[in-house]
Amino acid sequence: MSFDELMHYIRLGGLTMAVILLASVLALGVGIERLLTLWGVGSKARELGQTIARHLLRGDVPAARSAAERATTMSADLFRAGFERAQKTTGAPLEAAVDRERIQLALKMKRGLWILGTIGATTPFVGLFGTVAGIMKSFRDLGVDVEQGGSGGSAAVMIGISEALVATAAGIVVAVEAVVLFNIFQARLGRLNVELKLIAEEFVELLREAPRQGTPSPEVAPVPSPPSAVTTASPAPAGGA
Repeated sequence: MSFDELMHYIRLGGLTMAVILLASVLALGVGIERLLTLWGVGSKARELGQTIARHLLRGDVPAARSAAERATTMSADLFRAGFERAQKTTGAPLEAAVDRERIQLALKMKRGLWILGTIGATTPFVGLFGTVAGIMKSFRDLGVDVEQGGSGGSAAVMIGISEALVATAAGIVVAVEAVVLFNIFQARLGRLNVELKLIAEEFVELLREAPRQGTPSPEVAPVPSPPSAVTTASPAPAGGA
């Protein structure tokens, strides 16, 4: 199909084809934006988690917190929340604070996917609506042709019907595009959520043990040995005369 033919069908589709094309561009835009946002999130989270874990295993909590504060990856908020909660003696437990931040991170990563789901579910019906409207127009043209003395044969409506079916085809194509992108990102987010959950659990365990690991064992003072009993020999009495 040449470009001129494509533009011809787009013009014939009218408002319906305009809506479908807009949905296609929107789905592609959301896909590119999510791809750039989620690119490297898992690998960066693993690298940051390993760096923090090394510091915590040595008991160097300030260095671990500094690494989390300097990081720019999305998962850094998870570690920051853990360090902030660990400094407080009251409030929610450490596990709850880290898990809450992980859920918020999952919501951020899922942002915009509802658009892909909506486009995938609705564009076939939009295309079907355009086809039905085109067929109605074709039969109306057939009636006008008969009233004006035309033959009223099938040739009078076949061209209009074939052109109207283009809207259904376009709607299906756009729906497939949106559903494929939606499923790809859903699978990717499922793996990321599992990875972040494992990283968060390991982080909480190490952060709880870090104070004990970093505290030097107290030196035990040597216990003085009891003084040895010294037997003092009494001088022998001087012999009498």
